Amino acid sequence: MGLFGELRPIEEGISYFYRRAEVIQGNIANADTPFYRPKDLAFKEEFDRALHLKVTDPRHIDPVEEGRRFYEVTLDDVSGYDGNRVNLDKEMAKLAETAIMARALNEVLKREVGKLKLIMGR
Repeated sequence: MGLFGELRPIEEGISYFYRRAEVIQGNIANADTPFYRPKDLAFKEEFDRALHLKVTDPRHIDPVEEGRRFYEVTLDDVSGYDGNRVNLDKEMAKLAETAIMARALNEVLKREVGKLKLIMGR
């Protein structure tokens, strides 16, 4: 897995939350578009497991393969009065939750990089 391999799941998590924020912002921007169906990113269970798995033997499968995505775009099925299905309160809450999670993972990443700097004698 290498010296920096432990950072890959954190990086993937940050990428997920930034991408989710973009999708939610698109929903908010289309709040007045008739018949618009809001989107979200589904957070797959695989990613959560990958955060906790480590490869301890070369014969083990790497839990975080290169180029592998752990989320997919889904459509919400909530209905509005004009056919628009965006619930602004719900979208703003999801955006706030996403921002908090992204910030938390950024802090984890900073701590992990700090540990690496300490190990390297910097």
